Amino acid sequence: MTAAESSQLTDQPPIERVADLVAGYGAHARPLRELLATLDGTPHDLASLVRATALPRRTVEEMLSALGSDLTENADGGHALRPERADAYRERFRLGQLAATALTDPFAARLAEQAPLVERMAGLIRGAPGSDRDLDHVSATAETVVRRALWLDATFDLAGARLLCVGDHDLTSLATACLRPELAVTVVDIDERVLEFVDTAADGLDLDVRCLHTDLRLGLPPTVAGTADLVVTDPPYTPDGLRLFLARGAEGLRDREHGRLVMAYGFSSRQPALGLKSQQAVQGLHLAYEAIWPHFNRYHGAQAVGSAADWYVCRPTARTWRTLDHAVRDAAGNIYTHGARSMEAAGATELDEDAARRVLDTAAHPVSALVGPGWPDGAGDVKGRLGVGTLLAGGLPPAHTRRGRFAVAVNLAEDPGSWLPRVLLSTNAAQVVVVVPNNHPDIADESSQQALHALLAAKYRLRFRRNLPDRGHALVEATALPAGADDSGGPADPAEWLAHWLLHRAHGKLGNVWRDGLIRLADVTGAPRPTKNQAREAVRGAVGRPALLDARLVDLPRHRLHTLLAELAPATVETVARP
Repeated sequence: MTAAESSQLTDQPPIERVADLVAGYGAHARPLRELLATLDGTPHDLASLVRATALPRRTVEEMLSALGSDLTENADGGHALRPERADAYRERFRLGQLAATALTDPFAARLAEQAPLVERMAGLIRGAPGSDRDLDHVSATAETVVRRALWLDATFDLAGARLLCVGDHDLTSLATACLRPELAVTVVDIDERVLEFVDTAADGLDLDVRCLHTDLRLGLPPTVAGTADLVVTDPPYTPDGLRLFLARGAEGLRDREHGRLVMAYGFSSRQPALGLKSQQAVQGLHLAYEAIWPHFNRYHGAQAVGSAADWYVCRPTARTWRTLDHAVRDAAGNIYTHGARSMEAAGATELDEDAARRVLDTAAHPVSALVGPGWPDGAGDVKGRLGVGTLLAGGLPPAHTRRGRFAVAVNLAEDPGSWLPRVLLSTNAAQVVVVVPNNHPDIADESSQQALHALLAAKYRLRFRRNLPDRGHALVEATALPAGADDSGGPADPAEWLAHWLLHRAHGKLGNVWRDGLIRLADVTGAPRPTKNQAREAVRGAVGRPALLDARLVDLPRHRLHTLLAELAPATVETVARP
């Protein structure tokens, strides 16, 4: 557009500018007319206009700019058509026709019936952890999460079923379990804050919701794989993010013939090519789209995509199961749209030879394995190499250990903030030296360091060294501690002994490891040896949520780990440790 044309448009009356804008959309102008209808009456701020119409923020701003002096704006930033101009817009743009032809919301009646649940979810959303921009968090509205629950309840037989929420910052797990308490729900998420909030809320509401930590780039907890009837996810809106979250969700399904994956995904109407790119990534999983419900989900934010997302119902096909391994094996490390783990922020994690040498020089024992990416070829002549995912999945393989005392070196330069404690749980060695970013949350300040030490105190003594091996990183040295013994050879502190036992068996089924630890503790203290059933009952009596006993220690949320080691395990010691 030339400067003269732009000036001519500026000189037009606002209603003519709006008419030109609407005409440019032709048969697809209804959303713009709906925007005008929304402005006819009660003032709305920009965010509510985007959310009400599902139009991208930029499109809404263009309309507001075109309306110019025909708009009023109140002190709170609310916009509305000037009362004296409203009739002209109603007639020119046939605003009455919109209401006459609008389809009835099939959820309106049930949402009205569930007003108390909507209010409860609104309160929970207000109290939930703030959005983490690095994880593409945007909160869904309370009405949306209840709408999801109502749709699931109206579409599937939820009583006795198992639902897997792959990520749950939106609290869909709580809304669905509140609506259908007979439903068993598992939540997997990388955000410890979300896990603690959902877990605590579920306890308070007496809901069957189990929360487990996972970084989907590294794998799904084995106790989750093949257990779900339904999967719900609101993934990062990138091609790699969609593919990874859906692939892990498919791994979680136990019914390969009838299982469904339900996904929230939206893209800007101004950028359909980006939507196509993401949909093509999903097509690589050979999932059939059984339904796509436009603008089903509404959000507090995500204005670039209209604060809205569609509701996809995906069904695996026979080819899906043959492509899963490839899909997750090639998962990108940077799957988000913003922040340190965005697609644009992929940074180097390699250690140069000097940095690698400085790391290995801190080892007091022969290094048997290098864990993680970024180690230079020939570093320290260490032959054993493995990925972080392999270590977290099952600990050190026998081929990467050796007789006697040995050390393990780990490069966690890519750690999003939750790997460090789980790497130390997963590694049983005389010494572990771990490279982390200098700003890692577990070493950020003294209280963070003390919290990590308290979690692992029965297994490792920790030392934190900043700017080593270079200025961008820090080194965490973990030195193994023996199970404490008194002068007679028995445990000096039975509770510490049991914690030591549990921390060294982080990949076993928690209930079994704990039971066996109590039996072994009785042997070393000289107390009467409990039967397996007696030890099992002691463990079950200590845990308010028995389903957690099927999980592995390494998969528990951090707040559960703390409670287990500080309170629950010591309580069970009292049942067996007295001679």
